[in-house]
Amino acid sequence: MIEVGNVLVHEDLITNDFVCNLTKCKGICCVEGDAGAPLRQSEKAILEEIYPKVKHLMTEKGIEAVENYGTSVIDADGDLTTTCVDGNKECAYVTWENGITKCAIEKAYELGEVDWKKPISCHLYPIRTTHYPEFDVLHYDRWHICHDACTFGKELKVPVYKFLKDPLIREYGAEWYAELERSVDAI
Repeated sequence: MIEVGNVLVHEDLITNDFVCNLTKCKGICCVEGDAGAPLRQSEKAILEEIYPKVKHLMTEKGIEAVENYGTSVIDADGDLTTTCVDGNKECAYVTWENGITKCAIEKAYELGEVDWKKPISCHLYPIRTTHYPEFDVLHYDRWHICHDACTFGKELKVPVYKFLKDPLIREYGAEWYAELERSVDAI
């Protein structure tokens, strides 16, 4: 582990390569799984606020799920997550463009309709964060459906932490990211 401020960064984020390859996987991570995307309590309020602004970009099934269960839910493990269609499959906020998933929230953000890009857990994926009172731990979540992203990352020689520079800066700030880079260079 590398300590950067009050964040422990698992070395897998430095030694493993990763670049999403949507032409291969079609964004399956937004459709597969056993629960929705993890949410922070503060993100619940954001979802409630922006839902009317992103609803027009969502699928009928996604809208129906949100109308029936809410903009977020508590999953079987007791964690706050995005609502899913059909219980625990496709995220309710998934929309499709040319056979590839797209986040309706992110699309609304790109259109200037909302000022929140998407849940930080989605933006940071495949990094997963464990929060403790005094520090965070960042680790690499390996999922077989991301095989093509690992292969593509190796081809391009892009480590996980570099691929996720923007969301890491969104989460911890540019100064923190610069310190991470200095720490990696010192290894």
